[in-house]
Amino acid sequence: MHITPTSLREIAAHIGSEFIGDADHLVTGFNEIHRVSKGDCVFVDHPKYYDKALNSEASTIIINKKVPCPQGKALIIHQEPFTAFNTLTNHFSPTLYSQKAISDSAKIGKGTVIMPGCFIGNEVQIGNNCVLHPNVVIYDKCVIGNNVIIHANTSIGSDAYYFKKRDTHFEPLTTCGIVLIEDNVVIGANCSIDKGVTAVTKIGKGTIMDNQVHIAHDVVIGEMCMFAAQIAIAGACNIGNKVTFWGQVGLSSALNIGDGATILAQSGVGADIPAGKTYFGTPASEAGEKKRELFAAKQLPGLIHKLYGK
Repeated sequence: MHITPTSLREIAAHIGSEFIGDADHLVTGFNEIHRVSKGDCVFVDHPKYYDKALNSEASTIIINKKVPCPQGKALIIHQEPFTAFNTLTNHFSPTLYSQKAISDSAKIGKGTVIMPGCFIGNEVQIGNNCVLHPNVVIYDKCVIGNNVIIHANTSIGSDAYYFKKRDTHFEPLTTCGIVLIEDNVVIGANCSIDKGVTAVTKIGKGTIMDNQVHIAHDVVIGEMCMFAAQIAIAGACNIGNKVTFWGQVGLSSALNIGDGATILAQSGVGADIPAGKTYFGTPASEAGEKKRELFAAKQLPGLIHKLYGK
């Protein structure tokens, strides 16, 4: 999320915190750790991730402990960085709910068909010659290219599944990013694509998705990918071009899937997949290797019987 450049002094004052660094140091955006760049402010509230945040591209870090400040950066000290980050997000990007089926601020291109029951939120942009089937929901500020087809009951831009467990409740991380769907994408029925926490969830040109696919926050999918039904991709994964996932594949968060990779049906992926490889199983491994493992496992009862007569 980009903002008008704002001084460290002003940011810290808004959340009632002390700071370390030049008072005139500028914050130009807020981003979650996976998508930070120079000028951004990020939060960290667990010692396990201190180094990652302090050494990231972020220029300002909201942190719950006084630590040495890296050169050229600034720290904001706050007991609850998660809550502080929410406060700042809500201040710089307040939520405004549309009360109309198609917001007055939405922009819809020529030749695009919006079927009954659809909802198009504030500042949504939809290109030319798209088709939105009944009951499609497009949340605020999402961007859809040309020649995109979205089938019935699909939601684009729902909030990230990102919560902090408190003693009495789960505190949600305020989500203010968007979804960007490029040209010639086809999305099946009953799919859900979450917006980025503070940045972009992206579906690349020409990608096609079957029904009941879930894409979590900050996932970036390349061009010409093919996803079968009932796939679930956790947050912040980066998926290359011409990747194929068959039915019921599941990915853990923050994984990298190389160009041209194929994941066979009902596989659970918990590690990066190199380009051009075919993986299978849970946990997924190279398909040939996994098949040999399964074949070997089938031989065990016979071997045990031979050795022990049982």
